[in-house]
Amino acid sequence: MSNVHELNYLKDQVQELKDQGVYRVLPVLEGANEAEIILNGQSVINLSSNNYLGFASHPRLKEAAIKAVEKYGVGSGAVRTIIGNMDIHEELEVKLAAFKREEAVMVFQSGFNCNAGAIQAITNKGDLIISDELNHASIIDGVRLSRADKAVFKHSDMEDLVRVLEEKRSNYTNCLIITDGVFSMDGDLAKLPEMVEIAEKYNCMTYVDDAHGSGVLGENGRGTVDHFGLHGRIDFTIGTLSKAIGVIGGYVAGNKVMKEWLLHRGRPLLFSTSLPPAAVGAIMEAVDLLSSTTEYTDRLWSNAKFFKAELGKLGYNIGNSETPITPVIIGDEAKTVAFSKRMLEKGVFVSAIIFPTVPKGKGRVRCMVTAGHTEEQLSRAVKVFEEVGKEMGIL
Repeated sequence: MSNVHELNYLKDQVQELKDQGVYRVLPVLEGANEAEIILNGQSVINLSSNNYLGFASHPRLKEAAIKAVEKYGVGSGAVRTIIGNMDIHEELEVKLAAFKREEAVMVFQSGFNCNAGAIQAITNKGDLIISDELNHASIIDGVRLSRADKAVFKHSDMEDLVRVLEEKRSNYTNCLIITDGVFSMDGDLAKLPEMVEIAEKYNCMTYVDDAHGSGVLGENGRGTVDHFGLHGRIDFTIGTLSKAIGVIGGYVAGNKVMKEWLLHRGRPLLFSTSLPPAAVGAIMEAVDLLSSTTEYTDRLWSNAKFFKAELGKLGYNIGNSETPITPVIIGDEAKTVAFSKRMLEKGVFVSAIIFPTVPKGKGRVRCMVTAGHTEEQLSRAVKVFEEVGKEMGIL
C-alpha cells in the first residue's frame, strides 16, 4: 500500500523549520488576555496582545455579551442574506457609521474577511490595484482573489507610487490604491494626506486597512482617517473589531452604494454565518465606551511613550514606530527566537516575528503595550529586556 497518507513531504518541511530554529509550539493562555497572564502555567507580563484598551475582559463588555446571548442565543443561525441578519447587526452598523463619521458601514466576520470579501467585489477585469509592499497578508490574499491587474509600490514611497501611476494608470478603467493605515510590524503610519492628493490627481480610489489604527488614533480612537482629517476622501476604510475593540469581526466604512454592492457581492457575507449575538452586544458596548471617554486611549499612549523611552535609554533599535506598536529589532531569525524564549523564561511574553512575516535578517520581538499595563509592570519588563540583552550580547 502506498505511503501517500504519511504526508512525508510535509514532514520534511516541518523538519526544515526545526533545523532552522524557527519551529513553534502554540503557547497556551489560561484565563483572560490581560496585562499579566498565566501562560503555560507561568505568571508573565504580556507584551504580545492586540487588546490595546483592555476591552477584551472589560466588565461592561462581558455584561453586554451575556445580555445579548440571553435574548438572541449563542449563534445567528444563518448568513445575513437569508435569516442571520438580526436587528442588533443593523444597529451595530448604524452605530459604527456614526462613530466613524461615514455614511455607511458593512460588518464582516473578521478583518481578514473584509479584505478577502471587499477587494474582489469592488474591482474587476480591466481595473488596476496598486498596493504598498508592506501591506498585511489579508490584503495580499484579497488582491489575489480579484480579477484586476496588480502592481506594488515601495513602502510609503510616494514617488514610486507616482511612477507606477504614470506608467500604468491610462491603461485601466478604475484604479484602487491600497494601504495599511498603521503598519503592524513597524508601527509606522501610511502617508495618507499625500496619497489622497496623488489618488485624486490620477482619478483613483483609496482603500485603507486601519486594523491597528481603530481605537488607537484619531478623536476617541476613530482611526487614521480621522487622525489626518480625511473624511469623505478615502473611499473604503477597513476597521477591525478584534484589536482595540476587544471582540471579533471587521467592517468596511464608506458611502451607501458601497454597502449596497457588498451586500450582493461580498462573498464572506454571502457564504459564512454572521457574527454571533454575544460579539455584537459587546462591540456595541465598546463603541459606546470609546465615544464617551478618552480615558483608555490616553492611558494607552501614556504607557507607550513611557515604554519606548525606557527601551531607547537601554540602546535597543526600536525602529521608527509612530504608534504603541514597538518593535525591538534583533536581526537574525534564530537569535530572535532564542531572545523571545529567554524573555519568557524570565517572565515576559513577547513574541518573535521572523521571515516570512518580516524580511530575512529583520527579525524582531514586537512589543504591544496596552492601556491595561501599569507603569510598575512595564518597568519590570524593561529590566528583563536589559538583563537578556546583556546576557545575549545584544546590548
